[in-house]
Amino acid sequence: MSRISHAVEAILFRSRFLLAPLYLGLVGALGLLAYRFVIEFWHLAEKTASMNASEFTLALLALLDLTLLANLILMVIFAGYENFVSRIDIATESKDRPHWMGTIDFSGLKIKLIGSLVAISVIELLKDFIELAGEAEVGEGTIWRIAIHLTFVVSGVLFALMDWIADKREFVGTHK
Repeated sequence: MSRISHAVEAILFRSRFLLAPLYLGLVGALGLLAYRFVIEFWHLAEKTASMNASEFTLALLALLDLTLLANLILMVIFAGYENFVSRIDIATESKDRPHWMGTIDFSGLKIKLIGSLVAISVIELLKDFIELAGEAEVGEGTIWRIAIHLTFVVSGVLFALMDWIADKREFVGTHK
């Protein structure tokens, strides 16, 4: 019976490598995002002289949005792979290794993800508000974006609160 149990455990443990293609797919998505950034930057460079200040600001916000999304994808790749698949040993020796790499657990990743989503949502709202400049009425799309943004903010606060409660329980449990 222990041989069967050992074989099942080995299969389960090794099944984590099924996540590796997903992370490689995210690397590909990061490449596509970088390509999109270059296209948007090129369009901005071509039209800068003819843009007014709010159009230029909107274009810059679009670039910032893409950059934040790229940071989010990279964070998911590094933290997800290290938490669920394997350590990235090649980064251990690198002087360029991000200081947070290898230290973000699933809980920390969750907080960073929701924080990134809130930041991206804020940029989208800012774009809406710049486009609305001078208009008296807010459209339904903007109202929905505000609702979604507030949902992200509340979710982030609740995630942080849950982590804080869990940390308190762990601390109390270890110091009895």
